[in-house]
Amino acid sequence: MNALSAFTLWTQKNRWIWAAIGVLLLWLVLSVVTNRFSLSSLSGIMLSASFLTVVGIGQMFVVTTGRGNIDLSVASVITLSAFVALLTIKGQDANLAIGVVAAILLGLAVGLLNSLLVVGLGIPAIIATLATGYVLATATLLSNKAIPGFAVSPALKGLATGRISGVPIMAIIAILGVAATSFVLRYTVFGQLLSAVGQNRTAARLAAIKNGRVIAAAFIISSVLASLDGLLLGAYIGGAFLEMGQPYLLQSIAAVVLGGTLIFGGSATALGTLFASILLILIVTTMQIIGLPPGAQDIVQGIVVIFVLALAGRQALARRASVDLTDAAAAKTEPGAAAPLPK
Repeated sequence: MNALSAFTLWTQKNRWIWAAIGVLLLWLVLSVVTNRFSLSSLSGIMLSASFLTVVGIGQMFVVTTGRGNIDLSVASVITLSAFVALLTIKGQDANLAIGVVAAILLGLAVGLLNSLLVVGLGIPAIIATLATGYVLATATLLSNKAIPGFAVSPALKGLATGRISGVPIMAIIAILGVAATSFVLRYTVFGQLLSAVGQNRTAARLAAIKNGRVIAAAFIISSVLASLDGLLLGAYIGGAFLEMGQPYLLQSIAAVVLGGTLIFGGSATALGTLFASILLILIVTTMQIIGLPPGAQDIVQGIVVIFVLALAGRQALARRASVDLTDAAAAKTEPGAAAPLPK
């Protein structure tokens, strides 16, 4: 095996490398063009990317379950969580524990609802989570009317905006979250079950894996992380506003796929999600430096998402063909399967 073949094989197992290379190249270009990018500006980008990484990790769990599952309710969960934090914490550190519990309960409730719709009722994930998002949007409007003010807990504000030796605390939280997620995916039973369900649900079912429980757990993880992200994001910006979570909808999907997680499920990389989040923030920063209006920035981000999904789709189609062949072979071995007709 020559060096090129070895490198190709290595990149197939470590798909996060492409997002990392993208970050390095774009960072070098911006450093040369602007002459003002430094480690301090990198820490600012890391801070912004940290919020995207947290919600992106949750989205990654859902995508890994396969069959094109995507959680479209994360944007509404982020927004509603920020409003709930204002209503429960009321700017006082003494109420911080209540706000955190409220955020976790909100995430659990939304995750369970999505699980019921997707697993229990068999509604496609895109439709189910979109409907959930509309319900949460209504709840957000009601919360907006009940907001007495925009006071933020000083302790929570310090956590969201503070730094340790110049490194944002949120960046440290995101990196620790990525490390923990990588451990779960590689070394725990749940991580193995998640990959098995995403790769082939029929084979997983024949192996006595309870697919529904694994998929439900993925949706719950996604909602809880999105809710905690909204809690921290609200503290970072100093309040809450309608549609504040909307930018994280497409970006969370793009970060997952661009980072190397297979859109058709079965294989995930938390490290890739981190690098892709940084890359997406760098792209937004580049557009702001160029002076593109917000509408044009949305168009560019949409094009990036379409391009990434198109590349991932080609890979998914090839994998789908092999999965269908495996499903057909597995179906013949299931109890009660019809015996082949005699020739």
